[in-house]
Amino acid sequence: MRIAIGIATRGRPDTLGEVLLELDRQTRAPDRILVCGAGPEDVGDLPARFPGVTFLTAPAGLPRQRNAILDACGDGDLLLFLDDDFLAAPEWLAVLEGVMAAHPDCAVATGTVIADGAKGPGITVAEGRAILAADAPPADPLGVEPAFNGYGCNMAVRLAPMRAHGLRFDEALPLYAWYEDIDLTRRLLPHGTILRLHGARGVHLGVKKGRVPGLRLGYSQVVNPIYLARKGSFPWNHAIPSAARHCLINLLRSARPEPEVDRWGRFRGNMIGLRDLARGRAHPGRVLEL
Repeated sequence: MRIAIGIATRGRPDTLGEVLLELDRQTRAPDRILVCGAGPEDVGDLPARFPGVTFLTAPAGLPRQRNAILDACGDGDLLLFLDDDFLAAPEWLAVLEGVMAAHPDCAVATGTVIADGAKGPGITVAEGRAILAADAPPADPLGVEPAFNGYGCNMAVRLAPMRAHGLRFDEALPLYAWYEDIDLTRRLLPHGTILRLHGARGVHLGVKKGRVPGLRLGYSQVVNPIYLARKGSFPWNHAIPSAARHCLINLLRSARPEPEVDRWGRFRGNMIGLRDLARGRAHPGRVLEL
């Protein structure tokens, strides 16, 4: 199989460099690595340090940058999307290739995140490498289980159904594009299964630099699930609880917020989103006006 890795990046050249160094350790080397930033400042001196990597530019926004990678990846078989702060275990691609060969009906494969800094203060590169080194792989490295969606920090798509059905990331979801991974992978579901790979493991550092401000993220937490439900890629019985859950969590934690999280800003964004929904003017792109 021809396997490419695609990384959309914004404002984290130092962390991205560490991610690329980790990819050199893959026991099954990728056939291509494509990195897409919005400008030269996003990659710094990395093109000189990693001459085998293809560096692209596209307008800022995760869907736009990932679509640019899709356009540039050629006629490969699989494309693994990684976040620019995800450290993949050395066996990731070997496991992916083995599972996709054993499960030809699989359209989306998402890895097992053994530590996720996005759910806390973040994980340093050194800590991430230590976690990987201490991780015990599963008894069956090619073991799988059904998954609801692919997790955008480490998810692979089979490119044949993407091409056959003209599927792309929704560029109506701007910036960090809350739930763009759910949207794309659930639209692939009619064309194959979504599997979580037990042996494809890694650490999501959850670097806070370059993240969307709290107000904008809070707006997207409410408006994006409803937009996707209306579109048909996210079930209503998931969309409404998701929006409600984030509103409640942001309100309750705004009294004593985590140092790294703008809870009050997120809650304000939640309320603006609810107001826009009530007025019939809610749209993911409205976040650019906040």
